Amino acid sequence: QVQLVESGGGLVQAGGSLRLSCAASGSIFSINAMGWYRQAPGKQRELVATVTRGGDTNYADSVKGRFTISRDMAKNTVNLQMSSLSPEDTAVYYCSADTGAGWSKVYYWGQGTQVTVSS
Repeated sequence: QVQLVESGGGLVQAGGSLRLSCAASGSIFSINAMGWYRQAPGKQRELVATVTRGGDTNYADSVKGRFTISRDMAKNTVNLQMSSLSPEDTAVYYCSADTGAGWSKVYYWGQGTQVTVSS
């Protein structure tokens, strides 16, 4: 089992920046990739960014060049630095972690943190 706790959401004006953090606990040595997803009202949850154990990153096209994901293996944390925020980035942001592979892959989720960008 993996537990994830997010922090750092809030209200920011368009063009501003926010940093989200997520701390993992539990079976941390079994975690493969960690990442961030978001869900806006009335929309499906979508990928924002992921980072593997080896440091390989993947970003949604909509956030490339504005968001940076980083992972601290020693502290079992994953961070999302968000800049040049726009109202379209308003959503609940969820931290994720996956363990296992193939049919045994399991995804874990944090409770979510609200990010609101005002115009």
